[in-house]
Formats: sequence, C-alpha cells, structure tokens
Amino acid sequence: MLINPLIEQPPSEVPLKNAPLIRVLAQVRFPPILKIEDSISVAPFQEAIREKYPILQSDQGIVSSEPQKIWRFADVGGNWRVSLTRDFVALETDTYLSRSDFLERWENVLEAVDEHINPKIVERFGLRYIDRLVELDTKYITRFVRPEVAGILSAEFGEYVHQAISEYIFSLPEGQGQLLARWGLLPANTTIDPTAVEPIAQPSWILDLDTSFWNKREFSVKLIMSEAQRFAERIYTFFRWAVTDEFLRYFGGEL
Repeated sequence: MLINPLIEQPPSEVPLKNAPLIRVLAQVRFPPILKIEDSISVAPFQEAIREKYPILQSDQGIVSSEPQKIWRFADVGGNWRVSLTRDFVALETDTYLSRSDFLERWENVLEAVDEHINPKIVERFGLRYIDRLVELDTKYITRFVRPEVAGILSAEFGEYVHQAISEYIFSLPEGQGQLLARWGLLPANTTIDPTAVEPIAQPSWILDLDTSFWNKREFSVKLIMSEAQRFAERIYTFFRWAVTDEFLRYFGGEL
C-alpha cells in the first residue's frame, strides 16, 4: 500500500479496459514568438505533423488575457489535438491508450516545434490527467477511493451532498515542480474548469491531477521528455494512492 505518493516509486501500471480518463494534456510555454501568427512561418511545422494531425483550424482566442491566433491541428477523428500559439504548444487527447503512446506523440510534437519554431527558452511545462465518474451514487465513490479522498461523502449524510470539491497544491520533492490535485462531486451542468472539463447533464465525480514546473531554462526536447516521464509517473503514483483495488477492477483492471 502506498503511504506517500509524492516520493515513493511508481507502482506497476494496471491497464484499465474502461478507464474513466476523459482528458490528458501536455503543454509547454515559452516567450512569445511573433512569427507563429504568420501562416507562412507555421507551414513547415504543419508539414512535420500533418500525417498524424491533418485537420487544421485557426481562430482568434483569448490566451493570457490577450487575443491571439490559435493554430489547432487534429487527427481525423478529432480525438488528438495539437494547439500552437505564439507562446505555447499543447497536445491533448480524450482517447488515451497508454503512457508510452502519449509520450511518444508528445515527443514528436516537441521535435517539430524545436526544428521549425525553434523556441530558445521554456517558461513552464505541465502535464494533466482528468478522470470523471458518472452514474455512480456516493456509496460507490466511498468504495472506489480512500477515506482521505472521499471526505464528506463518507459521512452518514453523504448521500445528501450536492457539491463537494477539494483542492490541494503539493510541492514535489527537491524543487521539481508542484502537483495540483482537485477532486469531488459536481452537480449536473457545472464544471471546475470550462477549458478542460465540459459540463454534462448528470452529476459526476472528478479526479483532476495537474503537475507543473515553472522555471526558465533552455528549450531541450530531451529535458522536457525527462520531465514528462517523471510527471506521468508521479501522477500515476498519486492516482494509485487515491483509488482502491475495487476501482481498478470495476474499470477493467486485472490485479
């Protein structure tokens, strides 16, 4: 049993056939590069990733409180998406297969950015996993997660809870970033983050684990990938600390 998920070695992965993972997102932020606003400058980057992400859309969005162009590249099914603006690149999916698959795709995007956009500096790197449980009453939740995570839902009157969100920020050891952990019960048609968790028509329970490292350093694909591997392992360790074996079996895991 895991005691301290912030420092212990990651447990062996247990693949879940019906995982409730609704979104995985990786993002690197860098100082603004104005040429990204220009389609001619972005064209070589598109060519580098177009085989996997052939669909292109561009629009004006509000990023960092300022309007700017957002280039969005997607696969045919729209399940994998790359976003590029003048100060960040991101990869997200709602069809997560495995850690190795996601990290391989992320490395491919970073290599294209390095070659064709050529940022010199990384300001922030983040990796985020979001699970959502639906159509489960609070009695199930208390069986699926440990008591520290179930919180008020484990009280005798837990069935009457309408909304309960907990939020914690943990400093990772040796100054290697932080983990923002949010979980809890959401009423129908509400969200904790409209950019990542779409409101749905029924109540749901969310587990949102978001790691990040704010530190200006050289843009290095090798370094970012090392951080991505470390963050993915730390998120999975925290996830395994939070959920029970019954959770794993319910969603198709074999222990």
